[in-house]
Amino acid sequence: MLRYHPLQGIYAITDSHLLPDDTQLFDAVEAALRGGLACLQYRDKQADASKALRQARVLADLCKNYSTPLIINDDVQLAKACLAEGVHLGQDDGSLVHAREFLGRQALIGRTCHANLELAEQAAAEGADYLAFGRCYPSQTKPFAPAARPEIFARAAHLGLPLVAIGGINTPARAAAIQAAGAELIAAVEGIFAQPDPEEAVRNYHQALENSYSNSSPTEVHHDSLSRTF
Repeated sequence: MLRYHPLQGIYAITDSHLLPDDTQLFDAVEAALRGGLACLQYRDKQADASKALRQARVLADLCKNYSTPLIINDDVQLAKACLAEGVHLGQDDGSLVHAREFLGRQALIGRTCHANLELAEQAAAEGADYLAFGRCYPSQTKPFAPAARPEIFARAAHLGLPLVAIGGINTPARAAAIQAAGAELIAAVEGIFAQPDPEEAVRNYHQALENSYSNSSPTEVHHDSLSRTF
């Protein structure tokens, strides 16, 4: 059967330095959700297991209130424990196949592909639901990540999966430029969570992308699972 992912728009990623405590995290995330997110990723590399589970459970409830999928960075155990919609895996974060077996066919699983089409093809063959390329611009979050040129999105289009642009896309103008190159999802950290009003920041991104949205359509993702829409 087909599972349709209208994954298109703004993919917000939390940052523990910008949002260092529970109140700041939850308030900023809910504001961003009000602005209209396609996805939210919870990312905290320093959190202990107790803190991560506490925060992820609250974020999962918030995201459900706004019908927005919560993705957990790196940690399949945490994704399952907090009932998140899925997990995002870097190249060093374990097997995509094992993540699928652990989380189930309905889980939404993304893979970092840097600027490498071969990595993207491998991830697609292993059942990834979306592919992330970047850094697209100089990035404070990932300053040493390999640079991804805009044409990587056109080169990866034949894989038929939603393509995520990440890295330094901290202004709506940059978002519009990289979306025009073929990215369905624009990942943002500072562009949302370093702003005084995350809701307004998300809306500003949407306004910049509005013309491109009208010319695109949802991506079909093939799985032998029950039909589901994120």
